[in-house]
Amino acid sequence: MQGTIFQRIAEELGVRAEQVRATARLLDEGATVPFIARYRKEVTGGLDDTQLRTLESRLAYLRELEARRETVLDTIRAQGRLTPELEAAIRAADSKTRLEDLYRPYQPKRRSKAQKAREAGLGPLAEVIAADPGTAPETLAADFVDAERGVPDVEAALEGARQILMEGYADDPDLNQLLRERLWRSARLASHLADGQHDEAPKFEDYFDYHEPLAGLPSHRALALLRGRRLGVLSLELVVEEDGGLIPIADSETLAEAVLAHHRLADDDRPGTRFLRRCARDAWRIKLATRLESELKQRLKERAEEEAIAVFAANLKDVLMAAPAGPKTVMGLDPGFRAGVKVAVVDPTGRLLETATIHPHAPQKRWDEALDTLQALVERHRVDLIAIGNGTASRETDRLADQLLRRLDGRRPAKVLISEAGASVYSASPLAAEEFPDLDVALRGAVSIARRLQDPLAELVKIDPKAIGVGQYQHDVNQRRLAQALEAVVEDCVNAVGVNVNTASVPLLARVSGLGDTLARHIVAHREQHGPFTSREQLRAVPRLGAKTFEQAAGFLRVPESDNPLDNSAVHPEAYPLVQRIAAHLSTDVRTLIGDAETLRRLDPARFTDERFGEPTVRDILAELEKPGRDPRPEFVTARFRDDVREIADIKPGMILEGVVSNVTNFGAFVDIGVHQDGLIHISQLSERFVKDPRQVVRAGQVVRVRVLDVDPVRKRVGLSLRLQENGAEAAPAGHDRPRPTGNRRRGPREREPGNTLAHAFRRARRQ
Repeated sequence: MQGTIFQRIAEELGVRAEQVRATARLLDEGATVPFIARYRKEVTGGLDDTQLRTLESRLAYLRELEARRETVLDTIRAQGRLTPELEAAIRAADSKTRLEDLYRPYQPKRRSKAQKAREAGLGPLAEVIAADPGTAPETLAADFVDAERGVPDVEAALEGARQILMEGYADDPDLNQLLRERLWRSARLASHLADGQHDEAPKFEDYFDYHEPLAGLPSHRALALLRGRRLGVLSLELVVEEDGGLIPIADSETLAEAVLAHHRLADDDRPGTRFLRRCARDAWRIKLATRLESELKQRLKERAEEEAIAVFAANLKDVLMAAPAGPKTVMGLDPGFRAGVKVAVVDPTGRLLETATIHPHAPQKRWDEALDTLQALVERHRVDLIAIGNGTASRETDRLADQLLRRLDGRRPAKVLISEAGASVYSASPLAAEEFPDLDVALRGAVSIARRLQDPLAELVKIDPKAIGVGQYQHDVNQRRLAQALEAVVEDCVNAVGVNVNTASVPLLARVSGLGDTLARHIVAHREQHGPFTSREQLRAVPRLGAKTFEQAAGFLRVPESDNPLDNSAVHPEAYPLVQRIAAHLSTDVRTLIGDAETLRRLDPARFTDERFGEPTVRDILAELEKPGRDPRPEFVTARFRDDVREIADIKPGMILEGVVSNVTNFGAFVDIGVHQDGLIHISQLSERFVKDPRQVVRAGQVVRVRVLDVDPVRKRVGLSLRLQENGAEAAPAGHDRPRPTGNRRRGPREREPGNTLAHAFRRARRQ
């Protein structure tokens, strides 16, 4: 059975079954995805981290399916009802849904009306009516009247038979599968305002009288509708188009006829046939329609959740992999009015040097005093960068920083407005309390702001990813699956960049392949007790860090203080002999070889392969030797906000502004343009060409130039476009080849596309 699983995954990924089998063995042995992707390319045939994550997920699903399959077989076998045909069908089931369809007739149930009828001895009556439709059911039922068994008359007997036949028709696995897929393709989800008064109702006004095809419903709209139902604002139902209108699926004559056709209940005048047809119609109306509507809404929810989780994960990766400013002295400013601006200065390693609180804004308005304090801090610590949080009072604080820079003579630091999302979460966390036990909670936020400019990845791993502010309906999705997906993203990002073992925090070390929180704490404790590590080999002395863990983690841990330059590179210790062999071949030493791009590029990787290291690994090693410890993140750049645009009232249509993409959703992108309220670029304004996925054009953290389309100061809404000129002459980056759809598709009387206007787009955004 394992072979069948491997073959199926191989077909889904478009790879060989041997690659899947080898990867599964590594995963079962405890290897992590980052380790496998980087250091076991020969074993997996070069599968990348995305393929490996998909393989890992599908392997878990299919193994769960196999375990459930065996449970189902054992249960039916114990009932004495397992036939060769049924076993073959169960073994061929390729999804949990199909498996449960096959199991439903045999699944132990609560005492339904059909079960009570069987207990009253009416099972044979149902069978004989189905077998002899030419005889009147009343005549057949007369023989089953038994008052002692709860069947006082013919009518009661026929009702019991009806319940048994209804259950049989409704439990047919092939019929369930047929109707489920038919409805998924043809049904529409309709929403209406639910009865009663609701405080949340205005947020869902687009959906008070709305419908859209089920299969094509975008994830963000599906989640908005489902949230409205959960809050009691909306009622949702599946409808189909029939006789020129939309009707609930239970009332569909076409679907009822499909049930009759499946069970071969032709329309004739025989009394038994008329009875059977009524039973089949009731099975559709009472049982099947209700069950399938619930299943399809759940299927819609799961699909929408998966898409939302994928959007969140992609945005999180972009934020974590944002360009670091690097080891510079940074002053972090956490803006505020009444409570003042919190100030923290950190050295190039992130160590806190000094803090302060200033009150330049209302109500205190001690502007000059605040400038004096900041100037003294900048000069005393030779500050390189000023990081300003983008929350309340940020532009006012930005203006304060402008005056500070004009005061300074000679060397002036650069100032950057950055996202402070999650800083308050970190400030109040046990981790922050452990790191700064004697520091005021508010000042911890300023430290976080300063550090995230130095290295976004190292600081943001301390914060719950859901608090970073780049999700889409993140509180509406399956929290376990969301957490798993986001943890995988964090793990991949941390290991792609690498970690300095002598400066990394516990949360950062905990994300390194093979480690975890306990070992990360052991590493930090060892570092504090014995001083900085001077080689990777010293990691073996850390308590509980065994050979397997060393294998998984060592390649991702950097030791700049080591005498061996390879310890500060992505070359795994297991490959050090290979590097020595390459150096010997060139009659040089490793230190001389590192960085000699001209020599390294002339080498033939095949010349150095052996039974352990193939060409993929040798190529990776040569590339790493050329630029050891290279950072995969982009170069550090910042947006320049216009000095004359500090609040939403300053914005005028037609303005060209620079900003930073703060979040990307399925319907567009939000951009921080420095006025406390992010503007929205609707997906239709991202490019002149058709864009299916906004991330084809923009990514979270990207600096962009935008044109203002609309401004609504009252509701604090700003519509933006990447088309810098109205005629589109200066548009979004090229590369989006899919043409814009043409033609005039007729919409139904109630169908709308929320978001084609600025107001609709913001109403949808507000639901998050």
